[in-house]
Amino acid sequence: MQSLSRLFKLGLTGGIGSGKSTVATYLNTLGARTIDADAISRQTTAAGGSAISAIRQLFGEQYISDGSLDRNRMRQAIFSEPSARAQLEAIVHPLVGAEIARQTQQDVDSGCRVLVFDIPLLVESGRWRGQLDQICVIDCSVATQITRVMNRSGFSADAVQQVIDAQAPRRARLAAADTVIFNDGISIQQLHTEVQQLANTLGL
Repeated sequence: MQSLSRLFKLGLTGGIGSGKSTVATYLNTLGARTIDADAISRQTTAAGGSAISAIRQLFGEQYISDGSLDRNRMRQAIFSEPSARAQLEAIVHPLVGAEIARQTQQDVDSGCRVLVFDIPLLVESGRWRGQLDQICVIDCSVATQITRVMNRSGFSADAVQQVIDAQAPRRARLAAADTVIFNDGISIQQLHTEVQQLANTLGL
């Protein structure tokens, strides 16, 4: 196995609707490898996912729909009872962590030089800072977040605000950042230019 020390590890984060996934995708086209923590989490709670049995046992069959986690019901439970979030995270997070470790070693063994960890809750988790070489935050105003998610997902403004309130405050993300890309009021071409500049500093 190659050494992890040869790998540059970039943490990428941002609030919902910030455009973080767009940035991660573009970095991927520029030669970075991306590990998407949110996608891994969704896999664990999809039909046949590794978290389903424990979720069914802890929360009950009513939280399972067609073999997968009923996200709407769980979202309502989390917002009405904060302890439900901690219980769900205690099931899902270790599974996600193990899969991230597996994918990381796989990418290292394949000769990857820059690995992007796309982690929505990077700041909230508190455990990532020491494992990363740099943290890049994709930032935008709360008003822009709400508009983007409403247009993308059809959520109400109140529903989007609930998600925003459950995430780390914008100022906390900015305080954790080594690099910030302000994705608000700019074109996709301008965003790509910003990402290209970041990629250049990473040797891509």
